[in-house]
Amino acid sequence: MSNTISSLFGGSPSLDKAQLEKAKRKALEQPVDSQPEAKKAAPAPKGDELLLSPIARKAMAEPAFDREKVEAIKQAIKDGSYPMDARRIAQSFASMEKLIG
Repeated sequence: MSNTISSLFGGSPSLDKAQLEKAKRKALEQPVDSQPEAKKAAPAPKGDELLLSPIARKAMAEPAFDREKVEAIKQAIKDGSYPMDARRIAQSFASMEKLIG
């Protein structure tokens, strides 16, 4: 019997899976000493490593906002000297309500 798509496989898929599982179990059950010498000497795989350019490192080290400006606005709000337009704030809330539905 052949696979109608690739015509490469002549056996039952379930038998092939069973043989594959049997081969996996056999490989896992082998003692470490019986494995080839090349596999013993192979170093353990290292983790992935990401190298950033100097520009990327600098961009990540700096905050994405002007901290001094934020502190100045906070202080102005506390002092009551920050200009707030109540009409504009209300319009912004109304447009958000329309978006939400």
